[in-house]
Amino acid sequence: MQIFGDDYETDDGTCVRDYIHVVDLAQAHMAALDALGDGEAYRTYNVGTGVGTSVSELIQIVEQASGRSLPTESVPRRDGDVDVAVADVTKITNQL
Repeated sequence: MQIFGDDYETDDGTCVRDYIHVVDLAQAHMAALDALGDGEAYRTYNVGTGVGTSVSELIQIVEQASGRSLPTESVPRRDGDVDVAVADVTKITNQL
């Protein structure tokens, strides 16, 4: 498994992201559709957990859950990758 960058300005050097399960994403889509009022074409929400997890932390979680060690290789980060990207879920939490 390649880890794209280990030189981010984070606690462990790997980027931090807001990971969400696909089922939770689908449920958020359904809740947003159900909440549309008459005449509304759409609403915009950030969907996530509001909690960041680093790539290294995620690998450790998978290793613990599976009972297996994952082989990893650090490779250069990709152009444009930011250190931390976590969703602001205030609006979706309050409205849905």
